[in-house]
Parts: sequence; C-alpha cells; structure tokens
Amino acid sequence: MSFLDRLLGNDHQRAEKYAGRESASDRAARKRRESHHRGGAQQAARAGQAWESRDRDQDRAGRWYRAAR
Repeated sequence: MSFLDRLLGNDHQRAEKYAGRESASDRAARKRRESHHRGGAQQAARAGQAWESRDRDQDRAGRWYRAAR
C-alpha cells in the first residue's frame, strides 16, 4: 500500500459512490454540443433578415432588374 493510498483511501471505494453519474468531461461535451445546436437557428434567422434587407433596399432603389451578385 502506497503513501497516497493510506492518505486518501481506496480509490475504488471512492469511485463507487459516483457510479451511474455523468462524468465532468461527458457533461462538458454534451453542453458544447447543445450550444452548437442552439446557435444555428439564430444564425439562419440573421442571414434571412440580411437577405430580406438587401432585397428591400434593392427594390427601393427603383431597379427593374436584379443586379448580379
């Protein structure tokens, strides 16, 4: 038995009380994925609004044709 085992106790016994719980790294990965998915709708909405604004500005300019982009 090493010095740390005597100082901290048996790590297998300590790990048993956390059985069935999500690990910190798994939780961080899950949160990162959720964050990634959350931002997509907002990004699409902003892109759609920018397109709409450009389209309206073009109509207000009085052009009878749509300029090449």
